[in-house]
Amino acid sequence: MWNKSKGESAHFDSAYLYLQRSLRSISSDLIIGESSSLSGIFDSVPFSGVQLATDTSMLPESMRGYAPVIRGIAKTNARVVIKQNGYQVYQTYVAPGAFEITDMYPSGGSGDLYVTVEESDGSRQNFIVPFAALPVMLRENQFEYEITSGRYRPYVGSIDEPPFTQATAKYGLSTSATIFGGMQASAKYQALSGGMGYNLANLGALSADVTQAWSKKRYDDKTSGQSWRIRYGKNIIETGTNFTIAGYRYSTKGFNTLSEVLNTYSDDGRYYSARSLRNRTNLTLNQSLGKSRGSLSISALIEDYWDNKRTNKSLSLGYNGGWRGVNYYLGYSYNRYTWGTHSSSHEVRNDQRLALTISIPLSNWLPNTYASYQITESSPGSTDQYVSLGGIGLENNNLAWDIQQGYSNREHYSGDLRGTYNGSRGSVNAGYSYDNNSRRFDYGASGSLIAHANGITFGQNISNAAVLIQAPGLDNVRLSSDSTIVTDSRGYAIVPYITPYRSTDITLDSTSFGDDMELMQTTQQVVPTRGAIVRANYAGNIGQRAFIRLKTPAGREVPFGAMATLAGAAKSQASIVSDAGMVYMTGLQPTGALTVSWGKNAGQKCTAIYTLPASQKKNAGVSQTEALCR
Repeated sequence: MWNKSKGESAHFDSAYLYLQRSLRSISSDLIIGESSSLSGIFDSVPFSGVQLATDTSMLPESMRGYAPVIRGIAKTNARVVIKQNGYQVYQTYVAPGAFEITDMYPSGGSGDLYVTVEESDGSRQNFIVPFAALPVMLRENQFEYEITSGRYRPYVGSIDEPPFTQATAKYGLSTSATIFGGMQASAKYQALSGGMGYNLANLGALSADVTQAWSKKRYDDKTSGQSWRIRYGKNIIETGTNFTIAGYRYSTKGFNTLSEVLNTYSDDGRYYSARSLRNRTNLTLNQSLGKSRGSLSISALIEDYWDNKRTNKSLSLGYNGGWRGVNYYLGYSYNRYTWGTHSSSHEVRNDQRLALTISIPLSNWLPNTYASYQITESSPGSTDQYVSLGGIGLENNNLAWDIQQGYSNREHYSGDLRGTYNGSRGSVNAGYSYDNNSRRFDYGASGSLIAHANGITFGQNISNAAVLIQAPGLDNVRLSSDSTIVTDSRGYAIVPYITPYRSTDITLDSTSFGDDMELMQTTQQVVPTRGAIVRANYAGNIGQRAFIRLKTPAGREVPFGAMATLAGAAKSQASIVSDAGMVYMTGLQPTGALTVSWGKNAGQKCTAIYTLPASQKKNAGVSQTEALCR
């Protein structure tokens, strides 16, 4: 990720950089480079090395993972920064009020997400989004594993990078029970873990595990301890209730994680203290309230540590609803942090926010346009109000725009103008914002580039697997499923969001063909592996279209059923001559020749030289002419 801010030098920060190879024979992925260990049993650990692990994308749909949804409330125009394992993996700008991030997919790693909302007035809001799915209930006799070996890759450059190894496994003991376990080993840390997940049928799924660890922090004596964890998940279809994660962890005083121990060793002699977690309880719940009644979301996290000086408490409540096209959201967030050192007293920070957002469509007057109003109450005694007008535009809805003005009871005003263009070659965005004390202009661009044997093709961001459309001559042709993806002047385009190991139809929109384009097959089927770039090749007839009446030198029409092809063409679709010697041909040049046959004898073959009408221009439709077949 490349970052550049005013007053700071530009820098490139790579969260993960690795080579990956899919091993379909064992349903696994081999990763060499920078990534992170899996978090199903142990906490995720960033590493530089090698990892071999089961890839559940090769398994049935029901065994695939999930992507977290990040919700929060911003009181001003804010920048949201998301870090994982210490590395920044996502950032975006949000408008005041409640926001929801649904397109954040931690690439190459797992582990809790640390979210920072940087307000334009200089204040910050921090909270944690747990990202560790409930262990998958495996089918009977099914086996999944992970082996990771390499050097610890801390986000602080001065911390030592000792080697470590992690191995985990899960096995479907029966149709209802899954056992799992693992080990971690390094010179200063060793751990063993074991547990079981059980399918409670209509009551959901429950798992319990325990980890025994032996560790040696720098400047501390060697300690040992246990960590006990219970997790629960349930989707109640009848009531629309979904417990994404509900968990509780208790750790004894001598227990440490691998990262907590390794972070205390540094080559500059500094001591990076890591406090030991004692209790952690987290819950994520979504509740549908029925048709036309909206939905309720709840997430909560409570943590405390053995030094009795640090606690984290956060609660987020949200209600989404709609009435006659008007959408509204009511949200509340509470974050309380307590911290301190061994020599200082407790310091406490409370952050409470209440937000209401109302969005009204204006489509009856302005197509694809909406107006919205947001009000946010935040402690202590701060009120921020905003009105905005936004929408999408252009023929293929490529352009998203938003204009917003705000005011607060602190005599603080602000405004924002922002636009994003999502084109077939990538996306560009720009924004201008201001308040009492500052003016800011930001811009950005994102996309992908594929270098292949036929040249270079630009496209939108590639999330995983992608398809390279190769349709020579078919320029400016849209994809049926996404009108923002259009072939370039050479007939190439990138489809950036294909699901690996799943059959996907890639269909070109025939209504976007020019009059000189003819394609017999508009759909190609692809099944890519993870991270692969696969081709979808289309062979069409490019040129003019015409009805040509074929006659013999004797003045007779060429027999019904004769086959006509374009002479000299490498690949030419044969056309059948109909009544009165008429044949429909595509991909024609202004002049050319047709090869016609209606039998094997020499007298049953002829060549017709044609010339299309001079008034017939490209893309002008279907012309008619006659040709003598000799």
